[in-house]
Amino acid sequence: MIALHDYYQGRDSKFRGELTLEIQRNAAETVRRVNSLLAAMADDGVVPEVDAAGSLVSSGWRPSTVNARVPGAAVRSKHLTAQACDLFDPEGELDAWCMQNQQRLAFIGLWLEHASATKGWCHIQTVPPRSGTRIFYP
Repeated sequence: MIALHDYYQGRDSKFRGELTLEIQRNAAETVRRVNSLLAAMADDGVVPEVDAAGSLVSSGWRPSTVNARVPGAAVRSKHLTAQACDLFDPEGELDAWCMQNQQRLAFIGLWLEHASATKGWCHIQTVPPRSGTRIFYP
């Protein structure tokens, strides 16, 4: 499971001026849904790995200046509004579980960026992409 602290990655203090009430609400909801996802995975025996810092979260909320420095980050990334989370997934196990369990993603209220576009992490978000498809390409 992850906590808000894990999701913010210290940015809630460093970028306090950008952390609006809406972003805080979105972050809390994102963390709630991520934890529901992790619980569903655990029920199926999927145990996520942690990165070198001991975190499951590769990227949580990104203030605009942070997002601008992320290679390949979308200008309108859902990370900016705390509606997306990247989970550490070096072997693609989380992506594979999500790809095989789209109905469970739908039940939890999550959308997945296609595994082919996220080598090393699993990108999930709490709002649909423009295409509206459960699994989408960036």
